[in-house]
This record gives sequence, structure tokens and C-alpha cells, in this order.
Amino acid sequence: MDSPLVWAEVDLKAIAHNVRELRSITNPKVRLMAVVKANAYGHGMIEVARQAFENGADFMGVARIEEGIDLRKAGFNESVLIFGYTPPALVHKLLAFDLTQTVWSYKTAQAISNVAVSSNKQIKVHLKVDTGMGRLGLLPECRRPPVTEQNLIGNAIREVKSISSLAGLELEGVYTHFATADSSDKSYARKQFEIFVAFLNELRHAGINPSLCHAANSAAIIDMPETHLDMVRAGIAIYGLYPSGEVNKRKIALKPAMTLKSKIVHLKKVPTGFKVSYGNTYQTPKPTTIASIPVGYADGFNRLLSSRGHMLVRGHRAPIIGRVCMDQTMLDVGHIPNVDLEDEVVIFGRQENESITVDEIAATLNTINYEIVSTLTARVPIIYPNLS
Repeated sequence: MDSPLVWAEVDLKAIAHNVRELRSITNPKVRLMAVVKANAYGHGMIEVARQAFENGADFMGVARIEEGIDLRKAGFNESVLIFGYTPPALVHKLLAFDLTQTVWSYKTAQAISNVAVSSNKQIKVHLKVDTGMGRLGLLPECRRPPVTEQNLIGNAIREVKSISSLAGLELEGVYTHFATADSSDKSYARKQFEIFVAFLNELRHAGINPSLCHAANSAAIIDMPETHLDMVRAGIAIYGLYPSGEVNKRKIALKPAMTLKSKIVHLKKVPTGFKVSYGNTYQTPKPTTIASIPVGYADGFNRLLSSRGHMLVRGHRAPIIGRVCMDQTMLDVGHIPNVDLEDEVVIFGRQENESITVDEIAATLNTINYEIVSTLTARVPIIYPNLS
């Protein structure tokens, strides 16, 4: 690609390392799903999927059917689970591309069954159980007050039996998702797991025995090995980022895979009191040099970083000054020697002996590292320096 103005460099060796690290703390008999939704959290779905499969993953997780189709068109034949809703009008594509669909009610399952039966084929499904996340998922009776032994399972099991009896469906898996596994206090996550295990036991008593039961996300893979079951679902950890600062980082050594870069496109010397960017919210406290960097909120660089945070120029931190614009951000580089046009700028990552981490930016914005990498827009190309 001809010299872009802003680009993300993704180290595929880091992706491979992280998958191997995750594989090293799971039982060899446990399957490893690589979650590559949202263009692999901004890292490039196809290349990440390839590294994941080559280094120990054997299942893929995506949010939407279009993502699964893209994997198939790229030549991947491994199992792909769609976490989100697939409209009935698109169910035929589950068959055409051999994709596995999540269901969470008899109604969602019936729509899939109807298409499968009309095609005289089977579609694999996984049942999502809401044990306390409050999003998609069948709600077990033990989540509905009043909680008693008598209503522990009740209608929920009957609904699953109805789903499992639908023609054209193969109930391959049952899963749940933790809301607080990345917190130091695991009590709520453990309660969710207790509910899930109780639900699985009742399913087995009812004669329903799915081959893949899964619950563990990245945080639970690291901190809650008892939750690994038949398969684990690794998301953020694949990309070298810890789910939070509260997980046990000593247990697994992750390598951040992405560095976001740009370059200086303009330099100007300015006097004391020079106003910078929209709203004149920043004035220079002394004579200095301003560098214009062609990255802005249209690239996914958050406007809330206006006059907050830094970028790296020649191995030094350069403060962001004034409001972040749609396509430009200004830096004060007056303290940095020998700055020149087209000098490389690191927005996050390492340059010489200095670094700005994704977690640092997330903390500045009071958000999570997931958001920083996954909200980069399509106009930011992804480059793989060590692509063989």
C-alpha cells in the first residue's frame, strides 16, 4: 500500500503467541474458540483467524452472519458460531455457508427449523442461557423470583426440550456469558456458573446432552479454570490485551498486537498565547512548535482526547493540544529536538524506549481497551509487517 497517512500495524507473531499462551492454560481436550467479531476487534479478521487456527484454535466466534460468510469466502472450513440474531430471511445462508447459529427461544429456533426442513437439511445451533448478563439468552427459572427448588428449572427445560425436538436442528452446544469475570470479586461470576451447571444437569436429566458446553471468556480462561468445560471463548486476550487490570496477569504473558501510527504533515513555530483548534480551548503558555497529525475522530481517535494524553514523536511524549478534529490532531513538539515533516508518530504502541498503551488511553477516557482498538474506522488500513 502506498504510504498511508494513518495506519494500524498488527504483529501476527504476537497473535500467534497469545493463542499459544491461552492454549497452554487450558486442558488439551478443551476446544478453543477464537472470537474474531468486529473485524477481529479491529485487527483484521482473516489474518487473525489464520493465525488462530495455526496456533491452537479450532472454532471461530462472530457476532453476525456476514462475518461468518466472509470467513467461509476466505477459505476457512472450521466451525463458526454466530452469537447474534440472524433474521429469518437470511437463515438459508446458514445452510449455504455451513454456519452454526445461536438460539435463545423456541421462536428463534423455529424460524431456523422451518428453513432447514424445507431444504431437507440440518443446521447446528447453540442455545444461549442468560445466567445473569441480562442480554440475549433463555432465562432459567432459577433467575426468576421467588427462587425455590420447585421452580429451579420449570418452563425453561420444557422450552429447551421443545427446541431440541424441532426437525432440522442439531443442538450442538449450550453456553452462557459472564458479566463480572474480569473483576477481582468473582462471587457473581461463580453464582452465574452455579446456575449454569445446575441448568446443564437438569438438561441431562431430561435426556438433552449437547456435546459442547461453554462459559469461559478471556477473563475466566485466566482466572476461573473450573469454568472451562468443553470449550473456552477467547476474545480480547488473543489481541494481547488483558480483560481488565483485575485479572491475574502473572498467569499468562500476553503481547499487544496492534500499534497505531501516523506522521507529521505540518510544523509551525508559534508565539505565547497562540490559540489552537476549534473553540480556542487551548492557548500556548510559551513559544513552541505545533505539529499537525492527520488523524481524527473520523479514524476512531476519540474527540474526548482533546488536550488530554500524548503521542510519541522521536521517542518522546508530545502532548495533544486543542480539540481533536475530524481529520487532524495537533501536538506540542517544541521540547523535542530535530522534529521534521513526515516523522513517524506513534498514537499507541512503542517507539524507541517510550510507550503509550491502549490501556493508558482507555483509562484517560474512562473506558475499556476493547473500545480503543475496535472503534478504528475502515479508512485506517491494517498493515502486517511480518506477514509471510
